Amino acid sequence: MNAEDFRRLALGMKDTVESAHMNHPDFRVRGKIFATLKHDMLSGMVALTPDQQEEFIRESPRTFSPESGAWGRAGSTKVHLASADEDMVGKALTLARQNAVDKLQTRQSGSKKPRPQKKKRDS
Repeated sequence: MNAEDFRRLALGMKDTVESAHMNHPDFRVRGKIFATLKHDMLSGMVALTPDQQEEFIRESPRTFSPESGAWGRAGSTKVHLASADEDMVGKALTLARQNAVDKLQTRQSGSKKPRPQKKKRDS
């Protein structure tokens, strides 16, 4: 696969538009980013859940790896395009898009999870 294949798959999904974020292409559904292409155009990113990420890495470790830091721990998954299988990347993009739609629906319904309160320090 190459960057154009990744772009074609992403844009083939319902209501997906290409935009830009930090000077590189991204793919959005209703304004929510679910995938990006890296500056080098040799890799992309799909926004999976940690469980989904684990499954893709287990099935295809040469193609998928966690992004670095907290983003990777949260499910942001790097896609190494040179070793990528179009069917597998299509599945990952489909899940990433659905994750974005689910987050949007959760926000719209007002059932957003409350953030934990920070503990006050004793002075």
